[in-house]
Amino acid sequence: MRREAPSAQRNRQPILDVLKHHLPAAGLVLEIASGTGEHVVHFAATAPYLTFQPSDPDDGARASIDGWVETLRLPNVRPAVALDVTSSIWPVDHASAILCSNMIHIAPWEATVGLMAGAGRILPTGGLLFLYGPYRRGGRHTAPSNEAFDLDLRRRNPAWGVRDLEAVADLAAAQGFDPPVTTEMPANNLTLAFKRA
Repeated sequence: MRREAPSAQRNRQPILDVLKHHLPAAGLVLEIASGTGEHVVHFAATAPYLTFQPSDPDDGARASIDGWVETLRLPNVRPAVALDVTSSIWPVDHASAILCSNMIHIAPWEATVGLMAGAGRILPTGGLLFLYGPYRRGGRHTAPSNEAFDLDLRRRNPAWGVRDLEAVADLAAAQGFDPPVTTEMPANNLTLAFKRA
């Protein structure tokens, strides 16, 4: 039932070390594409003053998320919901923050467009959109390993790929977000923290 991802176990604490400086003092935190659930339970365990709503379009992923929550007995994590970012209707109509790790590059560009549109709909002024993953900067990969990863992704699905940070920031700006606070992370990843203007 519960799934484990070695990469999630490696990166959840470095992500949290940055995320904790941006999280709101109260409210609902929606996680998009929660995957195994290892991120959301790690974050929720350290922020009992927040309520976390995990989501994933995959049935197996949602079962894994709920399995982790049940095992760790976290009262501040809601049952996982199915959420398609490209839909104009989400199962959550308001949140104080949205978290999304490692989705943008393993999905068609339309998913990023949908993520930004949804964030624009449900986040209030001052709301947080927090992204994690690999990005190109100035049209260039930040490391040879990211370039190889990008080629592998595009071989697997031509609609996937490491995205340009500037293109993602432009989409966010069109939805009323300020430029992101960008933090360099291990393994040539970045966190992008957008605030709703």
